[in-house]
This record gives sequence, structure tokens and C-alpha cells, in this order.
Amino acid sequence: MTIKTILIDDEPLAIAEMRYMLQAFSHIEVIAEAHHFDEAKSAIETHKPDLIFLDINMPGKNGFELLEDVKFTPIVIFATANDQFAIKAFELNALDYLLKPINENRLAQAINKVTDEWQMQLDLKVKPLESKVFIKDGEQCYFVKLTDIFLIESIGNYAKIYFDKKAPLLHKSLNQLEERLPKTTFFRANRSQLINVNYIENISPYFKGGLQVTLKNGSQIEVSNRQAVKFKDMMSL
Repeated sequence: MTIKTILIDDEPLAIAEMRYMLQAFSHIEVIAEAHHFDEAKSAIETHKPDLIFLDINMPGKNGFELLEDVKFTPIVIFATANDQFAIKAFELNALDYLLKPINENRLAQAINKVTDEWQMQLDLKVKPLESKVFIKDGEQCYFVKLTDIFLIESIGNYAKIYFDKKAPLLHKSLNQLEERLPKTTFFRANRSQLINVNYIENISPYFKGGLQVTLKNGSQIEVSNRQAVKFKDMMSL
């Protein structure tokens, strides 16, 4: 099996160079390329790639705005000439951040990460979570009922699992956990939070068509405008 890949960059020469460098990795298959926001969004939602190489500065909306707008989120590696955006990139769960001109060894390191992540995602898709989840956080281990988890929050490449008065970190992305958790119980409120709908105490209108959900422990979670539509359908509001 190959890792389906889309290259997104407004510079044709940069895409050509990346295509050439990726020929060294037989399991990476470049299936499309895009040069601006609209083209990139269409390519991602049409092809649903496993991986994208994404430049940040593009005509119109930038790479960060693209990730905020697409419904399907693949593995992301930023490839850019700017180093000042690295922190934000990792906040959006990018797997790696390559600076142009891209070094062959550095690219190989990134592809190794992609391969490991991709394989793990394949495993997760065929292994749905049962009634409990095992969490190892440092020296502490927990075996937690899914019904006891009220919130899951993205922290970089980790997920913080909230239950009782504990909040250990699990080395899994929010996307990975969302794939495995029961859709009738856990809802993606926004890019960084999953909530257990059984813990909802109150729902109220919020900024720009969104919703604000109050959980039974008092936590207040914003449901984004886009997710609010899905949430209303799900909860029959």
C-alpha cells in the first residue's frame, strides 16, 4: 500500500523539487498538486489523501486557514521558507515542519514519522475502542471506562483525557481518538476538543452562530459554527 500525497505550494518549482525528492520513497505516491487555497481545498476533499505537504504563504488564504476550512484532515507536513510559524503549526497537530531549501536527510526523517503515523492510523481503524481505554502517563497507568471520560483535549501531538479529577496525557492525536470513539457519545466540538454528550448540563447560543456547552462539572466548551450545525442535527435541537 502507498501513502497518497498531495503537494500544496504556490511555486511550481518548489512542487517540482518536492516531487523529485519524494521519488526516493517508493511508498509515497503523489496523486495531486495545488497552487492556491481553493484548488488545495478541492483536491483534499476530493482525493482524501493520507498526507499533504503544505506551504504557509499562498495567494488569498494561507495554509493555516486551509486546515481550518477543510472537513477532511490528513497528516500534515509544512514545507515553508518561514520559521516563525512553527509553534502555530504544531498547535494545529502538524506532524513536522520543514524549512526550505529542504535537506534530503531532514526529509527522510519526516517521511519516517509519516510512515509510523500512517501505520498507526491503519491499525486504529480496525481496532475500535471498547468500553475501557488504557492510559499510561509517565509512571502512572489508568484503565478508564469511556463513560467516565467527559472531555478530551488536543495538546500538540498528545490528547489530555479528563475523568474524575484527573487529566493524564495520551500519545494519540485527537483525530485518531475520534476515529475510534463511539460517535453517539463523543462529539467533536471544535478543532481541539471532544466532549461526552452525556455530561452536558446546559447549551446556549454563542458567538457567530456557535454554541456554548456547559458540562456537569462546570466546564464551558465552545462548539464552533460549523460543528454547531452537526451538533443540532445529532441532538435533534
